[in-house]
Amino acid sequence: MPDDVPPADLPGPPSAPVGEAAPAARRGRRPAGQDARGEILDAARAEFVERGYEATSLRSVARRAGVDPGTVRHWFGDKQHLLTATIGLGDIEPTAIVRAVLDGPVDRLGERLVQAVTALWDADYGDTVRIVLPAILGDPDLRTLMPQFLGAELLGPIVRRIGVDHAPLRAGLVASQMAGVLLTRYVVRVEPLASLPSAEVAALVGPTLQRYLTGEISAAGQLAPGLAPPMAQGQNSSHGE
Repeated sequence: MPDDVPPADLPGPPSAPVGEAAPAARRGRRPAGQDARGEILDAARAEFVERGYEATSLRSVARRAGVDPGTVRHWFGDKQHLLTATIGLGDIEPTAIVRAVLDGPVDRLGERLVQAVTALWDADYGDTVRIVLPAILGDPDLRTLMPQFLGAELLGPIVRRIGVDHAPLRAGLVASQMAGVLLTRYVVRVEPLASLPSAEVAALVGPTLQRYLTGEISAAGQLAPGLAPPMAQGQNSSHGE
């Protein structure tokens, strides 16, 4: 096309005839862009807080965000990864941690759990913990979501798999110990704990977690040394919390 053609002569879409309304803008679901991803995370946060992890579905999140369920799956894959992204832990694979912890003798579960968690956070020198943990502590909604994540995807499956009684209490005790380790090792950086190799931290802290996981718990809720008896067949619920 010659360079001297006036802009008015360039081809373009035909104008609507005089007296006729222009076609209405196409309505429908938004495409799977970055704006949709952010709105999905906002919707997921609201759904998890209001309905709880178990009652929330990818479909309910999609409906709230105004997108197709396939768009949610495109960005996050499944509900587990959607929750980890919502609380700022998008790179975490809870299933891989659970497998690593359960792969070995029962009497060293605590040590393997500490090893798996500290090795994970050591990979970026604790930067993720230093960003995420204060954010969770300062946000009431995130504080609500974190126990759901731990119970449904990390500690709950471990406690249920080994079939011990008092599962919620055991998971809570383990969470309290690990929260202290994460806070003092990565955020406050209490020495020499902050600089110890992950394997040494696991060897030191692991026995305490082991007692929480498999030690006998009396009727008063007190822990005693030794292995707890397995739960009766069928006593575990589907969620265990």
